[in-house]
Amino acid sequence: MRVTALAACAAAAALALTGCGGEGEAAGTASSARPTTLAPIPVVKPSDMKPLIGRWVGTAGDYFQFTADGDGVWVKNKQKLWSGTAIPEGGGKYRFSWKGGDPKTASYWGVSLGEDRKSLVFAGTNQTYKKAAAQKRGAQRGRG
Repeated sequence: MRVTALAACAAAAALALTGCGGEGEAAGTASSARPTTLAPIPVVKPSDMKPLIGRWVGTAGDYFQFTADGDGVWVKNKQKLWSGTAIPEGGGKYRFSWKGGDPKTASYWGVSLGEDRKSLVFAGTNQTYKKAAAQKRGAQRGRG
């Protein structure tokens, strides 16, 4: 139960930090803040994504998974907490798209690879994730 509560708090903290995920105002009240404009998502090159491709597992049972075209997902208990595009910033840093756009400056909503390239840190919660061993295609799984 503690792990689930920790993951829920981490997700809520990440969403609160970004100002995304909630309406931020009571229903029916007008906001005086201007809406955030997101830039279009840039084309992501597979060569820029190569170090990030695969599954990255956290200690709370959650994971990130990324593909060569930049598609990514953050999952906890089979529930998607985020899905979108990882946008390379250089130097082992990637920011995440939000609501179909590029926030450009939301560095807290992204990840940084460790020097060993076998770990990454999610800036939204400062949690470290470890690279999972790649599954070989066609590998047989034992039945237990």
